[in-house]
Amino acid sequence: MITPTLILLALAGVVISIVVGTLWHMPQSPMGRLHMRHLGFDTLSPEEQAKKIAEAKPTMPKIYGAQMLLSFLTSIAVVLIVTMSMQNGVPFSAALGFIVFNWLCFIVPTVGGHILWGNYDRAIAWQKFFADALYPLVTMIVIALLTSFFA
Repeated sequence: MITPTLILLALAGVVISIVVGTLWHMPQSPMGRLHMRHLGFDTLSPEEQAKKIAEAKPTMPKIYGAQMLLSFLTSIAVVLIVTMSMQNGVPFSAALGFIVFNWLCFIVPTVGGHILWGNYDRAIAWQKFFADALYPLVTMIVIALLTSFFA
C-alpha cells in the first residue's frame, strides 16, 4: 500500500537523484568530462560552448521537469521494493540485492544497447557505458539506504 511516507521517500529520492546526477556529471568529475567529450564540448572554444549553453537554456525547465518525473518513477520502484521486502521480513541486504538485480537486468542492457546502436565515439564507448550504467546504480543504492531507515 502506498502511504504518505512512501511518497515522501520517493520525492526525497528525486532530490537524491538530482544531487547524485549533478555530482556525477559536473565538469570536474571524470564522468562529466567524458560526457562533455561525447557531446563534443571538448573541441569547442569557450565562446562556442557559451553559445550552445545559451541555446539550450530555454528548454531546460522542461527537460528538468521530465527528468524529475523519470527519477520519481525509479525512486518509487526502489522505495516499494525496499519497504515491501523489509516489511515482509527480508533483510535489507537481500532487498538491496533485488535492487541490484533489477539494475543488472533492466538498466545495464538498456544502456548497453544505447551505446551499441548510438552514435558514440568507439574510443570512449566502454568508458561511457560504465559511466552511464553506474550512475543509476549509485542513485538507487543511496535511495535504498535512505528508505531502509523508514521501512
